[in-house]
Parts: sequence; C-alpha cells; structure tokens
Amino acid sequence: MNNKKEVVKGVMFALLSSLSGLILAILFLSENDSIIESLKNSYYEKFLGKLISLGAILNVLVFFVFIKKNQDQRAKGVLLFTIFLAIFTIILN
Repeated sequence: MNNKKEVVKGVMFALLSSLSGLILAILFLSENDSIIESLKNSYYEKFLGKLISLGAILNVLVFFVFIKKNQDQRAKGVLLFTIFLAIFTIILN
C-alpha cells in the first residue's frame, strides 16, 4: 500500500511542476496580461498542446531529483503522468 501512496505523490508532484511550467511558458511567451486569456487564445489557435509540452519539461527535473534520492516509486508516478500528458497532447492536436 505504501508503494501506491508514493506513486500518487509522484503524480501530484508532476501535476504541480507541469502547471508551474505551463504558467511560466505563458508568462514568457504570451503578450496577454491574463493567463486565462492566453490559454483560450492558444486553444483557438491550436497552440495549447505545444504549451502543455513546454510546461511538462519541468517534469524531467522532478524525475531526476527523485531518481537521485532513490525514490523510485515517486519517479514512477512522474513518468506515468508525463506519459498521460503526452497522450493528451497527441489527442489535442
């Protein structure tokens, strides 16, 4: 049971890092003041999948931190969430 909790923690860390990366990508690349407006515009212009992919780059850092600390189950959760994001962006495009 403890392994499942660690995988879920890894998924949560991946979710938080992906959202942080998405917000950072929007702040650096968008000309709009609002994050919500930038998300809407990127969806209508078929650019949202690329922004999500840019945001997921931070998952690589989180993954390697967990590997370095020998927290393999959390790293597994990060990997699972990253694969989910990849499939989601493929469907979105």
